[in-house]
Amino acid sequence: MITADPVSRSVRDVPAEGAAARERAPQPAAPVFYLPVGKECDILRHALTSQLPLMVKGPTGCGKTRFIQHMAQALGRPLVTVSCNEDTSATDLLGRHLLVGGETRWTDGPVTRAVREGAILYLDEIAEARADALVVIHSLSDHRRELFLDRTGETIHAPPEFMLIVSYNPGYQRSMRELKPSTRQRFIALNFDYPTEAQEITIVSKESGVPVVTAKQLVQIARKIRHLTELSLLESASTRLVVAAGKLINAGVPPRLACLTAIAEPLTDDGEARAAIRQVIDLTI
Repeated sequence: MITADPVSRSVRDVPAEGAAARERAPQPAAPVFYLPVGKECDILRHALTSQLPLMVKGPTGCGKTRFIQHMAQALGRPLVTVSCNEDTSATDLLGRHLLVGGETRWTDGPVTRAVREGAILYLDEIAEARADALVVIHSLSDHRRELFLDRTGETIHAPPEFMLIVSYNPGYQRSMRELKPSTRQRFIALNFDYPTEAQEITIVSKESGVPVVTAKQLVQIARKIRHLTELSLLESASTRLVVAAGKLINAGVPPRLACLTAIAEPLTDDGEARAAIRQVIDLTI
Protein backbone atom coordinates (compact mmCIF):
# COMPACT_ATOMS: atom_id res chain seq x y z
CA MET A 1 0.00 0.00 0.00
CA ILE A 2 1.23 3.49 -0.81
CA THR A 3 2.26 5.52 2.19
CA ALA A 4 3.38 9.09 2.37
CA ASP A 5 4.07 11.73 4.95
CA PRO A 6 0.97 13.85 5.58
CA VAL A 7 1.02 17.16 3.77
CA SER A 8 -0.41 20.06 5.74
CA ARG A 9 -1.62 22.09 2.80
CA SER A 10 -4.20 21.87 0.04
CA VAL A 11 -5.73 24.04 -2.66
CA ARG A 12 -8.92 25.90 -1.92
CA ASP A 13 -11.98 24.76 -3.79
CA VAL A 14 -12.59 27.57 -6.27
CA PRO A 15 -13.70 27.67 -9.91
CA ALA A 16 -11.00 26.64 -12.36
CA GLU A 17 -11.05 29.98 -14.16
CA GLY A 18 -8.17 32.07 -12.83
CA ALA A 19 -6.51 28.98 -11.42
CA ALA A 20 -3.11 30.64 -11.45
CA ALA A 21 -4.29 32.95 -8.69
CA ARG A 22 -5.13 30.10 -6.30
CA GLU A 23 -3.83 30.36 -2.77
CA ARG A 24 -2.40 27.74 -0.48
CA ALA A 25 -4.38 27.08 2.66
CA PRO A 26 -3.83 24.79 5.63
CA GLN A 27 -6.06 21.75 5.89
CA PRO A 28 -8.61 21.98 8.69
CA ALA A 29 -7.28 20.59 11.96
CA ALA A 30 -10.60 18.94 12.81
CA PRO A 31 -11.31 15.63 11.05
CA VAL A 32 -13.71 15.84 8.11
CA PHE A 33 -16.78 13.86 9.14
CA TYR A 34 -18.02 11.26 6.68
CA LEU A 35 -20.31 8.31 7.36
CA PRO A 36 -19.53 5.38 5.03
CA VAL A 37 -22.61 3.85 3.42
CA GLY A 38 -20.86 0.90 1.76
CA LYS A 39 -17.38 -0.16 0.69
CA GLU A 40 -16.50 3.17 -0.95
CA CYS A 41 -13.58 3.86 1.42
CA ASP A 42 -12.01 0.48 0.66
CA ILE A 43 -12.47 0.97 -3.09
CA LEU A 44 -10.69 4.33 -3.03
CA ARG A 45 -7.78 2.88 -1.04
CA HIS A 46 -7.41 -0.02 -3.47
CA ALA A 47 -7.69 2.33 -6.45
CA LEU A 48 -4.86 4.46 -5.03
CA THR A 49 -2.69 1.39 -4.46
CA SER A 50 -3.44 0.06 -7.95
CA GLN A 51 -2.92 3.47 -9.60
CA LEU A 52 -6.44 3.49 -11.03
CA PRO A 53 -8.41 6.71 -11.66
CA LEU A 54 -11.78 6.92 -9.93
CA MET A 55 -15.11 8.36 -11.05
CA VAL A 56 -17.69 9.27 -8.38
CA LYS A 57 -21.26 9.62 -9.71
CA GLY A 58 -24.33 10.89 -7.89
CA PRO A 59 -26.85 13.68 -7.35
CA THR A 60 -26.01 17.11 -5.99
CA GLY A 61 -25.40 17.29 -2.25
CA CYS A 62 -25.23 13.54 -1.57
CA GLY A 63 -21.70 13.60 -0.11
CA LYS A 64 -19.33 13.07 -3.06
CA THR A 65 -17.01 15.95 -2.24
CA ARG A 66 -17.17 15.30 1.49
CA PHE A 67 -16.13 11.69 0.82
CA ILE A 68 -13.07 12.80 -1.18
CA GLN A 69 -12.05 15.35 1.47
CA HIS A 70 -12.44 12.75 4.23
CA MET A 71 -10.35 10.17 2.40
CA ALA A 72 -7.58 12.62 1.50
CA GLN A 73 -7.33 13.57 5.15
CA ALA A 74 -7.48 9.94 6.31
CA LEU A 75 -4.70 8.96 3.88
CA GLY A 76 -2.58 11.99 4.75
CA ARG A 77 -2.51 13.11 1.13
CA PRO A 78 -2.61 16.67 -0.26
CA LEU A 79 -5.84 17.38 -2.13
CA VAL A 80 -6.13 19.63 -5.19
CA THR A 81 -9.76 20.39 -6.03
CA VAL A 82 -10.99 22.02 -9.23
CA SER A 83 -14.65 23.02 -9.57
CA CYS A 84 -15.28 22.64 -13.28
CA ASN A 85 -17.71 24.78 -15.28
CA GLU A 86 -18.51 25.57 -18.90
CA ASP A 87 -15.57 28.00 -19.04
CA THR A 88 -12.99 25.54 -17.73
CA SER A 89 -10.36 25.18 -20.46
CA ALA A 90 -7.18 23.19 -20.89
CA THR A 91 -5.18 26.34 -20.14
CA ASP A 92 -6.97 26.78 -16.82
CA LEU A 93 -6.00 23.24 -15.85
CA LEU A 94 -2.46 23.04 -17.18
CA GLY A 95 -1.15 26.57 -16.64
CA ARG A 96 -0.10 29.61 -18.62
CA HIS A 97 2.72 32.07 -19.20
CA LEU A 98 2.33 35.15 -17.01
CA LEU A 99 4.16 38.45 -16.90
CA VAL A 100 5.97 38.59 -13.55
CA GLY A 101 8.28 41.50 -12.74
CA GLY A 102 8.75 42.33 -16.40
CA GLU A 103 9.54 38.71 -17.30
CA THR A 104 7.34 36.07 -18.86
CA ARG A 105 7.24 32.99 -16.66
CA TRP A 106 5.37 29.72 -16.86
CA THR A 107 2.92 29.17 -13.98
CA ASP A 108 1.57 25.69 -13.30
CA GLY A 109 -2.18 25.20 -13.26
CA PRO A 110 -3.87 22.98 -10.64
CA VAL A 111 -3.62 19.76 -12.67
CA THR A 112 0.08 20.26 -13.41
CA ARG A 113 0.78 21.15 -9.79
CA ALA A 114 -1.08 18.08 -8.51
CA VAL A 115 0.90 15.77 -10.79
CA ARG A 116 4.23 17.28 -9.78
CA GLU A 117 3.39 16.98 -6.08
CA GLY A 118 1.86 13.50 -6.22
CA ALA A 119 -1.39 14.83 -4.79
CA ILE A 120 -4.95 13.59 -5.08
CA LEU A 121 -6.46 15.58 -7.95
CA TYR A 122 -10.24 16.01 -7.72
CA LEU A 123 -12.08 17.42 -10.74
CA ASP A 124 -15.57 18.19 -9.48
CA GLU A 125 -18.43 18.13 -12.05
CA ILE A 126 -16.04 17.13 -14.82
CA ALA A 127 -18.83 16.88 -17.40
CA GLU A 128 -19.29 20.67 -17.21
CA ALA A 129 -15.77 21.36 -18.50
CA ARG A 130 -15.00 22.14 -22.14
CA ALA A 131 -13.99 19.32 -24.50
CA ASP A 132 -10.37 20.47 -24.70
CA ALA A 133 -10.12 20.28 -20.92
CA LEU A 134 -11.38 16.68 -20.92
CA VAL A 135 -8.76 15.66 -23.46
CA VAL A 136 -6.05 16.90 -21.09
CA ILE A 137 -6.77 14.18 -18.54
CA HIS A 138 -6.78 11.26 -21.00
CA SER A 139 -3.04 10.63 -20.73
CA LEU A 140 -3.31 10.79 -16.93
CA SER A 141 -6.16 8.30 -16.77
CA ASP A 142 -4.62 5.41 -18.72
CA HIS A 143 -1.45 3.33 -18.46
CA ARG A 144 0.75 6.32 -19.38
CA ARG A 145 -0.05 8.38 -16.26
CA GLU A 146 1.68 11.38 -17.78
CA LEU A 147 0.94 14.98 -18.61
CA PHE A 148 2.26 16.77 -21.68
CA LEU A 149 2.60 20.56 -21.60
CA ASP A 150 2.55 21.60 -25.23
CA ARG A 151 3.45 25.22 -24.42
CA THR A 152 6.69 24.23 -22.72
CA GLY A 153 7.40 20.88 -24.38
CA GLU A 154 7.62 19.19 -20.97
CA THR A 155 6.24 15.73 -20.18
CA ILE A 156 5.53 15.11 -16.50
CA HIS A 157 5.22 11.53 -15.27
CA ALA A 158 2.87 11.08 -12.31
CA PRO A 159 4.50 9.54 -9.22
CA PRO A 160 2.92 6.39 -7.70
CA GLU A 161 1.09 8.36 -5.01
CA PHE A 162 -0.73 10.59 -7.52
CA MET A 163 -4.44 9.83 -7.94
CA LEU A 164 -7.03 11.26 -10.31
CA ILE A 165 -10.66 11.45 -9.12
CA VAL A 166 -13.53 13.01 -11.05
CA SER A 167 -17.18 13.47 -10.15
CA TYR A 168 -20.31 14.27 -12.05
CA ASN A 169 -24.07 14.24 -11.73
CA PRO A 170 -25.57 12.00 -14.44
CA GLY A 171 -29.04 13.47 -13.96
CA TYR A 172 -28.13 17.15 -14.05
CA GLN A 173 -31.03 18.39 -16.15
CA ARG A 174 -29.89 21.95 -16.74
CA SER A 175 -26.97 21.11 -19.02
CA MET A 176 -27.80 17.57 -20.14
CA ARG A 177 -24.09 16.95 -20.60
CA GLU A 178 -22.81 13.41 -20.40
CA LEU A 179 -19.29 12.04 -20.44
CA LYS A 180 -18.23 10.33 -23.65
CA PRO A 181 -17.55 6.58 -23.48
CA SER A 182 -13.91 7.28 -24.39
CA THR A 183 -13.63 9.25 -21.12
CA ARG A 184 -15.88 7.14 -18.90
CA GLN A 185 -14.13 3.88 -19.65
CA ARG A 186 -10.81 5.17 -18.37
CA PHE A 187 -12.15 5.11 -14.79
CA ILE A 188 -13.43 2.70 -12.24
CA ALA A 189 -16.63 4.14 -10.76
CA LEU A 190 -18.57 4.50 -7.53
CA ASN A 191 -22.28 5.31 -7.67
CA PHE A 192 -23.47 7.57 -4.85
CA ASP A 193 -27.06 8.22 -3.82
CA TYR A 194 -28.72 9.79 -0.82
CA PRO A 195 -28.09 7.80 2.38
CA THR A 196 -30.70 5.56 3.97
CA GLU A 197 -33.06 7.31 6.36
CA ALA A 198 -31.18 6.09 9.45
CA GLN A 199 -27.81 7.10 8.00
CA GLU A 200 -29.08 10.51 6.94
CA ILE A 201 -30.48 11.18 10.40
CA THR A 202 -27.07 10.39 11.90
CA ILE A 203 -25.32 12.66 9.38
CA VAL A 204 -27.70 15.59 9.90
CA SER A 205 -27.53 15.36 13.70
CA LYS A 206 -23.74 15.08 13.68
CA GLU A 207 -23.15 17.85 11.13
CA SER A 208 -25.69 20.39 12.36
CA GLY A 209 -25.73 19.72 16.09
CA VAL A 210 -29.51 19.31 16.36
CA PRO A 211 -31.00 16.52 18.49
CA VAL A 212 -31.76 13.23 16.77
CA VAL A 213 -35.51 13.84 17.02
CA THR A 214 -35.15 17.11 15.10
CA ALA A 215 -32.80 15.52 12.58
CA LYS A 216 -35.41 12.83 11.98
CA GLN A 217 -38.06 15.45 11.19
CA LEU A 218 -35.72 17.24 8.79
CA VAL A 219 -34.84 14.02 6.99
CA GLN A 220 -38.53 13.14 6.69
CA ILE A 221 -39.13 16.50 5.01
CA ALA A 222 -36.35 15.87 2.50
CA ARG A 223 -37.51 12.33 1.73
CA LYS A 224 -41.09 13.50 1.15
CA ILE A 225 -39.88 16.24 -1.21
CA ARG A 226 -37.80 13.70 -3.14
CA HIS A 227 -41.00 11.76 -3.84
CA LEU A 228 -42.85 14.84 -5.14
CA THR A 229 -41.90 14.12 -8.75
CA GLU A 230 -44.83 16.15 -10.03
CA LEU A 231 -43.03 19.34 -8.94
CA SER A 232 -40.44 18.85 -11.74
CA LEU A 233 -37.62 20.24 -9.62
CA LEU A 234 -34.24 20.59 -11.33
CA GLU A 235 -32.66 19.13 -8.19
CA SER A 236 -34.27 17.45 -5.20
CA ALA A 237 -33.72 18.13 -1.51
CA SER A 238 -30.11 17.17 -0.84
CA THR A 239 -28.52 16.10 2.41
CA ARG A 240 -26.51 19.33 2.19
CA LEU A 241 -29.70 21.44 2.34
CA VAL A 242 -31.03 19.40 5.26
CA VAL A 243 -27.80 19.96 7.18
CA ALA A 244 -28.06 23.70 6.47
CA ALA A 245 -31.59 23.75 7.89
CA GLY A 246 -30.33 21.94 10.98
CA LYS A 247 -27.55 24.48 11.47
CA LEU A 248 -30.06 27.33 11.34
CA ILE A 249 -32.24 25.60 13.90
CA ASN A 250 -29.23 24.97 16.11
CA ALA A 251 -28.43 28.69 15.84
CA GLY A 252 -31.89 29.60 17.15
CA VAL A 253 -33.96 30.05 13.97
CA PRO A 254 -37.53 28.69 14.32
CA PRO A 255 -37.68 25.23 12.66
CA ARG A 256 -40.26 26.04 9.97
CA LEU A 257 -38.52 29.28 9.01
CA ALA A 258 -35.19 27.43 8.90
CA CYS A 259 -36.65 24.81 6.54
CA LEU A 260 -38.21 27.44 4.28
CA THR A 261 -34.94 29.36 4.10
CA ALA A 262 -32.56 26.41 3.71
CA ILE A 263 -34.70 23.94 1.73
CA ALA A 264 -37.74 25.45 -0.01
CA GLU A 265 -36.24 28.69 -1.30
CA PRO A 266 -33.01 27.21 -2.73
CA LEU A 267 -34.93 24.45 -4.52
CA THR A 268 -37.33 26.49 -6.63
CA ASP A 269 -38.63 29.92 -7.64
CA ASP A 270 -41.97 28.50 -8.74
CA GLY A 271 -44.77 29.66 -6.44
CA GLU A 272 -46.82 26.46 -6.66
CA ALA A 273 -43.80 24.27 -6.03
CA ARG A 274 -42.78 26.37 -3.03
CA ALA A 275 -46.33 26.14 -1.66
CA ALA A 276 -46.25 22.34 -1.97
CA ILE A 277 -42.89 22.16 -0.19
CA ARG A 278 -44.12 24.52 2.50
CA GLN A 279 -47.10 22.26 3.09
CA VAL A 280 -44.76 19.31 3.58
CA ILE A 281 -42.74 21.37 6.07
CA ASP A 282 -45.81 22.50 8.01
CA LEU A 283 -47.14 18.94 8.30
CA THR A 284 -43.81 17.48 9.43
CA ILE A 285 -42.13 19.89 11.82
